[in-house]
Amino acid sequence: MNLILFEECEIARPLPHEDARAKHILNVLRRSTGDDFDVGLIDGPKGKAILQEVTAAGLVLDFCWGAAEPPLDPIDLIVGLSRPQTNRKILQEATAIGVRRMLFVLTERAEPSYAASRLWTTGEYRRHLLAGVEQAFSTRLPQVEYGLSLQEALGEVNGLNAKYALDNYEYSVSMAQVQPQSGEAIALAVGSERGWTAKERDMLRHAGFVLAGMGQRVLRTETAVIAALALAKAALGVWSSLPENKPIGGE
Repeated sequence: MNLILFEECEIARPLPHEDARAKHILNVLRRSTGDDFDVGLIDGPKGKAILQEVTAAGLVLDFCWGAAEPPLDPIDLIVGLSRPQTNRKILQEATAIGVRRMLFVLTERAEPSYAASRLWTTGEYRRHLLAGVEQAFSTRLPQVEYGLSLQEALGEVNGLNAKYALDNYEYSVSMAQVQPQSGEAIALAVGSERGWTAKERDMLRHAGFVLAGMGQRVLRTETAVIAALALAKAALGVWSSLPENKPIGGE
């Protein structure tokens, strides 16, 4: 954990010993009474927590919060529902890289049962979002929706002008060459593990998406998502300057 995250309702009470964060503070960070460490309030500011006391009820912490976190980068990711283990990787890594929204859609080549996975029905997916923002030393969680039709997802990003869909077969541009306007939001669509059908390509084109490729190599869905997001963020210019407060490496 590069950053230990808390819900607002948790900060006024001791952190129980059995909580994984308490174990991390004591056994990994090796903090003792009076020591501080990096914390974040989910969708709120980052700051420092001081370990005031270790009691039978748990760790008593005192929090000092900094400035509000900046908004998430304007990237909306549409992904075809894939195997749960694939979607777990996408959830965590795309969150770590930074997107503002993820829409997981039912595609013609995806198994309908994927939408009924415990990953989604039990709310497990949120755990992977939290792991992603902890890794990224951030607090802002992307909005996530699942089980939408592709048509519904396309309607969600209808107002955006810069829209790209990865495709190995009929792409007309390279993702390395996309050039959105400064400050313009991007919609990026990636199919399920068996790609788009001809009908879905037509739907994407009709919705204003440009089919884009990333060379001749065939990538796993999770790898393609991360590579495309890296290119999209570079095109947006969000990696062109260093942040004012660079985080220290995780412990």
